[in-house]
Order: sequence, then structure tokens, then C-alpha cells
Amino acid sequence: MRRWKRVAAWLVAAMAASGAALGAAVIYFGWYDVSATGPHTVPVHAMLDVALTRSVKVRSADIDVPDLDSPARIQRGGALFRAHCVQCHGAPGLAPEPYALGMNPAPASLVGSARERPAAEMFWITRHGIKMTGMPAWQYRLTDEQIWDMVAFMRVLPTLSPEQYRKLAQSEPRASEAASGPGPMEAPPQAPSKAPRVGDAMAGRDALQQYVCVTCHAIPGVPGARHHVGPSLAGMADRSRIAGVLPNTPDNMRQWLLDPQQIKPGTAMPNLQLREQDARDIAAFLQTLSNFD
Repeated sequence: MRRWKRVAAWLVAAMAASGAALGAAVIYFGWYDVSATGPHTVPVHAMLDVALTRSVKVRSADIDVPDLDSPARIQRGGALFRAHCVQCHGAPGLAPEPYALGMNPAPASLVGSARERPAAEMFWITRHGIKMTGMPAWQYRLTDEQIWDMVAFMRVLPTLSPEQYRKLAQSEPRASEAASGPGPMEAPPQAPSKAPRVGDAMAGRDALQQYVCVTCHAIPGVPGARHHVGPSLAGMADRSRIAGVLPNTPDNMRQWLLDPQQIKPGTAMPNLQLREQDARDIAAFLQTLSNFD
């Protein structure tokens, strides 16, 4: 019996090693098609679907759901939905924008999602986004209260006919118009929040991903941050000046991140519309990037 167990263990190990080697070969030699014109294979799609379902369920289990039945909340959520969601997800009788039609996987119909998912799960997905789907994390763009407003609207979305949705959209102001009059697609103003806290380096490391810093800068220890459109941020804490004009202090870094064009007109560094707290957190993280550690 013992010999049989040893043989079985070796067989399982050999099969696992062979499978890993085959998977590595498929990736390394470019045999797996990453183009968006073809879908994932059925096994890959099934695996990602299970991972998404279980991950969201576990992480949303302890979320307290507020009252979502207020007509005012639903109305605010409708304006936010039209400003930020309908372009990719569509609405009753309304197709997504052309760029969303080419996304792979295709953005889910939120009419279906509202029927299938509890409010806590919809809140978590909207707030944190989903890797490898194009679904962004809205926690850096909207307050939690605004996200709950969107969830409140999505809960009534399945009850609306195309005609009802069209009339509702026509009767309510857009999120941007409600605050400041007609204008381009703009994020609605942030609700009043508590006073900014001291910068948190770990929160800043996460925020870097959400403000696309990784697409222009090489940043030590940050996945995907290996591009050199702008200068490398390695050793940032050891530099004497920011952009050659400001003494390198956390407060000056915060000001630079919030409005680089004002600090140095003509700089290629864009204004990314950072929130005050996110700027503090990123500044704190950059202070950890020392060449002497």
C-alpha cells in the first residue's frame, strides 16, 4: 500500500509539472491568443467567472447596506448611472457605445446584474472594480454615498421599460448639469468629507495604479510600472527638488500632484484630478522610495 501511495504521489507530481510546463510554453511561445477579437476559451472563461463570483461574495459579506428606497437617492443614482455607466453597460432599449462593444469580456448588462446580485455585491464591484474586465474602481472618483446612489438606481433598473427609461433620462438633469450647468462629461462634485488624514504610504501605492502613474513612470515595487515616458521615480525620496523647481517635501509633492501645471507651466505632467487625500497618500509613498534603503 505504501509503495502504491508513493507511485501515485509521483504520478500526480509529474502530471502537475507537465501541466505547468505546457502552460508556460503556451504563454511563452505566444500560442495563447490575447486579441480582443476572439473570446477566452471555455475553461478560461469558466475559471474567471468562478473566481469573480467567489471573490466578490467573500469580500462583500460584511458590508452594511443602507436604505436604498429613497426616491431622491434613486434619482441621484440615475444621473450618475447616465454619466458613468450607460456608456459601457447600456440601458433598457439603449446599446453601449461603440468602444464598449469591442471590449472582451463584454461589459455585463446591469439589468441582469441587478436581478442576480445583492446590493452589497453591486456596491463592492462598483467601488473596487474587477481586474481583467475593464471595470474601473470608482472609489477614487466617487464617494461611497454616491456609489450607493448608483446601486439604488440599478436595483430599479430591471423594472423600467425602454420608454420609461428614456422619459426618466429626459426628465432628470445629468450629474454634471445638476451641479454646475451644461458642460462636457464631468465627474459629479465630491460630497463633503472628513478632514484629510496624514498620508498613508500603502494607500498611496494603491492610488498610483488608479491615477495611471504606472503608464508613464518606472516605480520600484509597483507591478506594471516599468515605462519611461516620464522620469523613473526610483530614489524619489533622495532628490533635492521636485521637477527642478520645488524643494522635495511631502507638502510640496502634494501640491505638485494636485496641480503640476500651476507649479511648472508647460510641464508634460498632466493634472489628473487627484483628490486631496490621494495626493497626500501618494506623496507619502514616494517618500519611501530611497536608494539608501
